[in-house]
Amino acid sequence: MKTLVFVYGTLKRDGENHGWIAQQQFVAEAHTAPVYRMYDLGGYPGMVRAADGVSIEGEVWSVDEAGLARLDVLEDTDGGEYERVVVQLEGEYSTQPVEGYIYLRGVEGRRDVGECW
Repeated sequence: MKTLVFVYGTLKRDGENHGWIAQQQFVAEAHTAPVYRMYDLGGYPGMVRAADGVSIEGEVWSVDEAGLARLDVLEDTDGGEYERVVVQLEGEYSTQPVEGYIYLRGVEGRRDVGECW
């Protein structure tokens, strides 16, 4: 079974962690609904829900179960750094269940990086 996953940082095609997802299938470029903000966490971004959000640029990938398990390790879902949840996208993906990684820790003092990492 494959899951659609939205990536917005180092996992994107030109990102330094792209090797973690490179064997999966690229689907399309996409944008979130303007309900998130993205922060620099020191070499990688974290996307959080925000009332004053912006539309975050990223990519949608079709990922198999083994790939999801690897991504969960990278994103430290067991350790509580990120949570994989359904994210709100705009356009053709607005009605499809696309998952993405939301940062769970505090962002106070972190630099807001806008719409694109």
